[in-house]
Amino acid sequence: MKRILIIDDDQSLSNLLKINVLNHGYESEIALDGAKGLELALLHDYSLILLDITLPRLDGIEVCKRIRLKKQVPIIMLTGKTDELNKVLSLELGADDYVTKPFGVRELMARIKAVLRRYEYDTTMKKNKTLIFEDLYINIAKRIVSINNSKINLSPKEFELLTLFANNPGKIYSRTNLLQIIWGYNFKGYSHTVNSHINRLRRKVEFDMANPKYILTEWGIGYKFNEALIPRLNEQVSVII
Repeated sequence: MKRILIIDDDQSLSNLLKINVLNHGYESEIALDGAKGLELALLHDYSLILLDITLPRLDGIEVCKRIRLKKQVPIIMLTGKTDELNKVLSLELGADDYVTKPFGVRELMARIKAVLRRYEYDTTMKKNKTLIFEDLYINIAKRIVSINNSKINLSPKEFELLTLFANNPGKIYSRTNLLQIIWGYNFKGYSHTVNSHINRLRRKVEFDMANPKYILTEWGIGYKFNEALIPRLNEQVSVII
């Protein structure tokens, strides 16, 4: 059974979350402050961590940062409505998703399942050379991308962006995040570089730029690959060159 660590100083909310994750087939433990949560996170192996940003003793941002130095366990941040800056910072420190308080249990469980599914895919995907999402085909080893069996030409950075997104459906990347990963530097003045590359990539892989199917915008945060699209792995596709 998968185990979830709940780190939140609201005892009533934590108990409610524990009951609901149990009802969905997950075991759970509760930590009511950041220091205890960090201790448990590093001591035990969890399938996922629900982490509040505002915590006594050690805030959620610092807890996330320290966990990421040691482990790659999935982390979903629990944030307030006005925590826009903290949402971005959380994602840049390695959180996988965030849910804004107050939230519905159904929404939270959907996020938990999506993140867990993505992590389960991730190990498998990295062992495979091809990814297929409906009519989008990506051969990572040969650096071939096609739509409806017709090859499309991507620049090296466009290809790196696409494979990063496709290997992590649903994971939100801020512009700063993408600059660090794809370009290797961090400077806000270059954020237009990300925007222009995303726009060019979309023009090549999307049928409707106004309603993208693959690369979605998380307004005020960044971009992600559509997690609703289930990848098919290592299939043979005839690509028209």
